[in-house]
Amino acid sequence: MIRKVIFFFLFLIPVFLFAQEYRVADVKVQGNKKIKTSFVKQISDVKAGSVLDSIKIETDIARLKRTPSVAHAYYQVFYSHDNEYNVFYYIEENFTIIPQLSVYTANTGEFAFRAGVYEYNTLGRNITFGGFFQRDVFNSFGINFRSPYLIGNKIGLALNFQKLSTQEPVFLDNGTADYEYINTSFEVLGLYEFNFNHRVEGGITLFNEDYEYLFGATDPSVPLDFDVDKILFKGIYQYTNIDYFFQYQEGFSSTLVMQYVSSSENTLPDFVIGKNDFLYFLRVGEKGNWANRLSLGLASNDDSPFAPFSVDNNLNIRGVGNTIDRGTGAIILNTEYRHTFFEKSWFVLQGNAFVDAGTWRNPGGDFGDFSDDQNIRVYPGLGVRFIHKKIFNATFRIDYGVGITPEATNGLVFGIGQYF
Repeated sequence: MIRKVIFFFLFLIPVFLFAQEYRVADVKVQGNKKIKTSFVKQISDVKAGSVLDSIKIETDIARLKRTPSVAHAYYQVFYSHDNEYNVFYYIEENFTIIPQLSVYTANTGEFAFRAGVYEYNTLGRNITFGGFFQRDVFNSFGINFRSPYLIGNKIGLALNFQKLSTQEPVFLDNGTADYEYINTSFEVLGLYEFNFNHRVEGGITLFNEDYEYLFGATDPSVPLDFDVDKILFKGIYQYTNIDYFFQYQEGFSSTLVMQYVSSSENTLPDFVIGKNDFLYFLRVGEKGNWANRLSLGLASNDDSPFAPFSVDNNLNIRGVGNTIDRGTGAIILNTEYRHTFFEKSWFVLQGNAFVDAGTWRNPGGDFGDFSDDQNIRVYPGLGVRFIHKKIFNATFRIDYGVGITPEATNGLVFGIGQYF
């Protein structure tokens, strides 16, 4: 008899739980003007008729806040009828037609700039489309298209075309030579999101590299002019667990980029490039944010003056100058404390104190190069940020870095967006 009673109650438990299961009657989107409601529903895990799940709702809100078109998002749940509830997603939109401008000094000491405009919410579906024009001694341009949610909230596509022409220093044993470097490329990438935290990209780039000697030192083993077609296979894996609240970030992400490059010239070896960027953000009190980036990179260790990793003001070490050295390996650490001094409904004034440090492996060198005093650079500095809270990536930054390692320089760095 006791066994029958126990079996009866065990049978009733799942029936009772199923009877009490709450479901979603509908997902409603409010506050959106340019973002399509259909797009919000497309990328959401919560659907009409699905089980009401607070974890899925929180994931949807976090995904929305990651998109360029959303400044902030939150939700509410209201009773509808029976065991069904309406889920409301409230959206505060960003302005997403964004001009871009970077101003700096070229290697020749001449004025240089990059200007462009991008729409980060094309067709109301968070599609990025735009282009840029660059003047850095020579003229360059590029056109970019990126739709991370082309199909559902999993599959996307990116297309990029650019023609870059710059005056590049090439470091030879007997001095420095300057070349005009022209890179013309077309890239196709497929994008796939496994889940909220894990995503991959993979694709192919067809490009042409043209080096034309301008002036400076020469070496019999280094050609004055050469033109070569190459093909690049790229794979990217990204883990992201970062929460956004306007100008503040908290969490961790890791981005691994692997590239294999093959040349049409048999005399040029194929090579591999691998790089991993680790980002860590921590909220400090109500107005502080501690931000960190660790970049680790290695490439095929060919003894070539055209090594892939560069020491550059605009990329990794603020104040060091524009492309002052190259290497086949790199270890770079950027850490900074950001503090909000003034904030209104749409404007933020933020200051920061930073330390940028890095070291490189010389082309054809060994891992001992990383500890060589001549390759280590440390640049502390201060900066200021002017932030518009309702315009995507509308952060104008000014940083001043001061080198404290031997033969160091110092200088200002301007740009749009946080340095990292």
